[in-house]
Amino acid sequence: MLITQCQQADVALLEEHLPSPSRTSFHAQRFARQGVGTSTYLVAWLADRPVANAEIRWNGCAATEVRQAVPNCPEINGLSVTEPLRGGGIGTALIRHAERLAVERGVQRIGLGVDDDGNPRAAALYARLGYRPVVRYLDRWSYTAHDGEVHDIEDPCVFLAKELTSAPTPDLGVRVQ
Repeated sequence: MLITQCQQADVALLEEHLPSPSRTSFHAQRFARQGVGTSTYLVAWLADRPVANAEIRWNGCAATEVRQAVPNCPEINGLSVTEPLRGGGIGTALIRHAERLAVERGVQRIGLGVDDDGNPRAAALYARLGYRPVVRYLDRWSYTAHDGEVHDIEDPCVFLAKELTSAPTPDLGVRVQ
């Protein structure tokens, strides 16, 4: 497996293999934020195919509750691994890579949100990696589906955070570019 920072040419491949549910590409939006320096968009590859992605939002979670509870805490956002490959260590590798990038920037804490009840496997992974609950919040976002219908989403979530050390756990068997 290889983890890279997203490049312009990767956006179309991401859309092909990990399609956005909306007319506007989530991948293009994440790449645009990376372009202005507010995030880093990571892509995990097997051979020449993207199989997972995650965005580090350097300016933190958008939810007011989270910003008040953990100010100046970057957020690992939108972590996604293709269904047949979940549980194989790819999500762990992406999180560890994000943690390393945060440490390189001098960040002392990083966090992420997880569905309050809907994603027990992810919650177990985050706990295993040292993330601890900080605050409950509603993750609010919207998108326009391919059929033109607007969907306003409110997901009850828990924001988890982890204190970082200067020497995060290495990724074994993962190449990074």
